[in-house]
Formats: sequence, C-alpha cells, structure tokens
Amino acid sequence: MSIEWLSGEFRMPRQMLGDQEYDGHLSIHDDQMAEDLGFAGAPIEGPTHFSQFVPLLHEVFGDDWFVRGCISAHYQNMVVEGEEVRAMVEKSPTDGVVRIAAEKRDGTPVLMGTASVGPDYGTTELEQRMDRLRPTEQLVILADLQVGQKGAGNPEQIRMDMDQHMGDMYPFSNAQKLQKITENHPYYDNTSLWGKPVVPLEMVSVLTQYTSGQSGFRSRGPAIGLFAGQQIKMFNGPLLIGEDYLLEREIIALSESRRTESNWILSRVYRASDKELVAEAILNSATLKDSYANYEADAAALGKDLSA
Repeated sequence: MSIEWLSGEFRMPRQMLGDQEYDGHLSIHDDQMAEDLGFAGAPIEGPTHFSQFVPLLHEVFGDDWFVRGCISAHYQNMVVEGEEVRAMVEKSPTDGVVRIAAEKRDGTPVLMGTASVGPDYGTTELEQRMDRLRPTEQLVILADLQVGQKGAGNPEQIRMDMDQHMGDMYPFSNAQKLQKITENHPYYDNTSLWGKPVVPLEMVSVLTQYTSGQSGFRSRGPAIGLFAGQQIKMFNGPLLIGEDYLLEREIIALSESRRTESNWILSRVYRASDKELVAEAILNSATLKDSYANYEADAAALGKDLSA
C-alpha cells in the first residue's frame, strides 16, 4: 500500500560545522577530513534536516507537536552543501504514528523514520532498530564502554541563550542558526505560546550534546564519528531558550557493523526549577573503524579476531 505524503519544498541546507572540533581534532564536517576518509564532501549534520519537518508535523498534530512530539530517524545518505532536500510526512497517522522521509532532488533517500505525539508514542524507528541489534563481540574503539554506564557528570547543567556560542562542538549560536535555518517558525522567537522562544528541533541535539565532554564516555582515538540515527521525544515540552535544565546521560546500547562501531546514548532533560522530565534524546553515534590509526594493534591487544 503506497503512502500518501505531505511534502515540503526543496531546500538547500547550510553547513555550519566546518570548524567543529572534538577530542582535539576536526570532524568529518571539515572538507579535507571528509576527503581523506573517501567522502565526496563534508556532510551536513543529520539533525539539520529536522527543521524541514516542523511545519509538516505542526500541520498533522497541531500545537501538541511542540509539547509531546517525538521524531525518530535513521540517516541513510549524506548531504553536502549545495544539494537540495525535501521533507515528507505521511498525511494520516496509523495508531498515532506517521512515517517520515527526506530525499534529494534526484530521489536519493536522506533519512527515514517515524513521528508521533504522546502520551502513547507508538513504536518508533530507533526502538525498532534497537530491538534488532545483536550482541557485540568485536568492539575495539568502544571496548572500554558498557551498556548501562551513566554519565560521570550526571546531572549536567545546560542552558541555551539566544546569542550563546555553543563551544568547539557547535561553533555558533542559536541566533546565527536562525539566520541560516532551512525552515523557520514563529515559535522560535518571543511570539511562542510559552513566553520564551522554542529551541528549534534541529538545535535540541546541540543543547544535549555541547557538554558531552563531561560524560566520561571515553572511546579510543582519535577517530571520526558521525550521526547514524537520532530520536527526540518531548514529555512536557517544548525546550525553551533562556531556561535552565539538568541533563542525565546513559549508554543504552552498543553495536557494530563492518565499517563502524556505534554508541547509543540516552539523554534525559529535566527542568531545573522543578526537576520535571521535559524531554529525552537518543543519539546513535557511529565511529569509523578506518579513521582510528591503532585499530588493528588495539584489536590484537584485546584478543579480537578481526577475520572472524
């Protein structure tokens, strides 16, 4: 049965992570680093595409989307600056869930996933994928991490002000993002229903990740990672600019493929004033095995048989 889609306009996402640094080195969003790893260009960060879904999901779910909405996506193909992308949302929910997708102008898929509104969010894209994960046996880069491990900084204090520079991981402010965002929304300024600007959907990952160095989740490196999947779920949202929050992190899964090792981290965001759970975010971050120079040596030291 074919899906009847609501489709947005083709937009040209902007690259804002060319100067991103973590663990003392540039990221895959640097042109030269991407070229050295065999990619055609520096990819635009996956959650950048989330903004294109907001007007469509607002149309389907109304203001409830900002309060109890959940977006869950698996990234399929990278997008480089200059390419055009459109977002698509299933017109009618099935058991409260709609399929979502994004594609380039030539039809190349960018991401696929689900969106829904609570309190019954249904089974999400990332939850389905985690259910299919097999036990890990050959982890090298992530060998020192464990499922159930809590962040060393729990709880971390986080906040995003409009003009706040978000550090080496995200070298820009929300105000600068709004100048280049693919789809703006009236709620991103002081006309929102909640008295403060709403944190744009694509900036939620910035809010939950810019202090990630405090987590203590140390992998072996230096190595290059990229986002493979992401889920953002509001329980009593939205997240607001200029609001104080507390964040707790936990590793909820580890996985591996032929080219990558993946860490699945759940971040819970609580309002600092009353400790109420506002939102959760799941990030599946995949690290490229070929980007770690000591991969084979460490594998041998750990007794891993890479030919298996």
